[in-house]
Amino acid sequence: MSALFRIFVAVMKMSSVFLKVVMPIVLGGAILYWMYRGEDWQTIWHVMTAEMDWTWMLLSFPFGIAAQAFRGWRWRQTLEPVGERPRSSVSVHSVFLSYAASLVVPRVGEFTRCGVLKRYDGVSFAKALGTVVTERAIDSLLIMGITATVLLVEMSTFGTFFRTTGTNLHDILYGFSWAGYFVAAVCAVAMLVLLHLLLRKLSFYDKVRSTLRGIWQGVVSLKDVRNVPLFAVFTLAIWLSYFLHYYLTFFCFDFTAHLGMGCALVTFIVGSIAVIVPTPNGAGPWHFAVKTMLILYGVPDEQALYFVLIVHTVQTMLVVLLGIYAWLALNFTKPVRKAADATD
Repeated sequence: MSALFRIFVAVMKMSSVFLKVVMPIVLGGAILYWMYRGEDWQTIWHVMTAEMDWTWMLLSFPFGIAAQAFRGWRWRQTLEPVGERPRSSVSVHSVFLSYAASLVVPRVGEFTRCGVLKRYDGVSFAKALGTVVTERAIDSLLIMGITATVLLVEMSTFGTFFRTTGTNLHDILYGFSWAGYFVAAVCAVAMLVLLHLLLRKLSFYDKVRSTLRGIWQGVVSLKDVRNVPLFAVFTLAIWLSYFLHYYLTFFCFDFTAHLGMGCALVTFIVGSIAVIVPTPNGAGPWHFAVKTMLILYGVPDEQALYFVLIVHTVQTMLVVLLGIYAWLALNFTKPVRKAADATD
């Protein structure tokens, strides 16, 4: 019986690894294959090397770096009310490393950065995780507000599109190809799997009363933030930097340079929602969502495909480079031990 039990445990562990690591990669790869099957890769390479204005791409990089740095500084601020004061550099480096780690295993970054702070500054893992929950809640509220505003402002664009094309809900539902239905269904299943994994993680931590108490302290820490205006500034700066990191890439290509900020906001919001689907850096769902919205604004299908592939690939490489930099910097950082480590 014990042998069977060990086999069962081993199978469950393998299934967990598959769900967390293999499935997201397969999902993202399948969507990308479906979108780019039959594409001429030499043409895409020509666009990157001969037609693309790399100046604007390089100008977007500081905003991509700033977004993660602001997140690290804001996170440090939310940790102060629960008695944790990590170094600013460690906080920022942990965020850099967390984004890179999420490229390998989606959503593991939240746990990675909490682990970095515990190792180098003796920060309670549970309290750090609680403040991450706080951050996500604040960001979600902000995104919902921006989404509602953008939809109201850009409603005329959607209305014009539907009127000129004669599109209605019936046509949308019955006009999908089998591949379109498949992608939508896979994304829905992936979101359910992600929810299941998150619930399992939370239930694991709920088993320990001290950990639960630490998480709760982190969640309620926002009301005790010493400088609320600064917290608001950091929050706005994070998302403004993310947006500019994306928006400036429009000017890299002739076929998107003429699009206004309204289009940039709509595609930015849609892309931000699409990355909820657990694939490495949103690969696949982000491409599909942003490409679809660009077509709505009149960008030809082929050129929309070039845009999302090039922009996402280059920005992902920036995440990788920041992760490597953070890993090197942390290797030269001396850990600070606290007496509280023994009880955490």
